[in-house]
Amino acid sequence: MKALIAYASMTGNTEEACDVMAEALEDLGVEVDMDSSLNLFGEDFLDVDICVVGTYTYGSELPDDVVDLYEDLEDLDLTGKVFISLGSGDHDYPDYCQSVDDFYDQFLQTGAQAACPAIKIEIDCNAEDIETIEAGAQAAVNLAKQKPH
Repeated sequence: MKALIAYASMTGNTEEACDVMAEALEDLGVEVDMDSSLNLFGEDFLDVDICVVGTYTYGSELPDDVVDLYEDLEDLDLTGKVFISLGSGDHDYPDYCQSVDDFYDQFLQTGAQAACPAIKIEIDCNAEDIETIEAGAQAAVNLAKQKPH
């Protein structure tokens, strides 16, 4: 089973959350590739079972780092894939983790199945966030095992 994690991180908090996700998936026996969203295309998700995007929100907008990846997903059919959308945010700003929700909705439009609700982290990972990420990884693996390969 394979997973691809694409991330955009301005402060390192979202990258940290994606590192936790990568470790959790690897502990479950998944082969994981992780890279900056700037180095990836939507089509890269066609070759994996589990698709993960980690992003921050810039104001209320998608960060420039992920716009191309987001737009790539518009034309993809990811039916049979499992996805997770996660990211960090700050409740002091309006539209908390809006980009996480945007990717969640975009993945749904591709036909991929959500492993869990969008994972939103206040600033950086605490113990509860790590548990949520690990539970998301487990849910993704469980769903992916049910899919035909």
